[in-house]
Amino acid sequence: MTSIPVSGYLTVALLLFSIGLFGALTKKNTVIVLICIELMLNAVNLNLVAFSRMGAVPSIDGQIFALFSIAVAAAEAAVGLAILLALYRNRKTVKITEFTDLKH
Repeated sequence: MTSIPVSGYLTVALLLFSIGLFGALTKKNTVIVLICIELMLNAVNLNLVAFSRMGAVPSIDGQIFALFSIAVAAAEAAVGLAILLALYRNRKTVKITEFTDLKH
């Protein structure tokens, strides 16, 4: 068994999620925003695994949810990067403020 308490995992997950949220809300580079979203998803996965292993009723359910979340995140990253490449071919920029066509 590990000697790290569940609060240690939760603290690391909170830091990862906070850094990801800050980056997603403040950065203008679309690639950095995608990376920050992945960081937030990894913080959620860390929480799922920590609670499944050290929760009141330890089971494998949280780890299965984490694997599902990783698969969804990989698909999201592939679609996001494909959209970003298509936009870059047309606009020659990755600044998120330049992509305002979908607003109108």
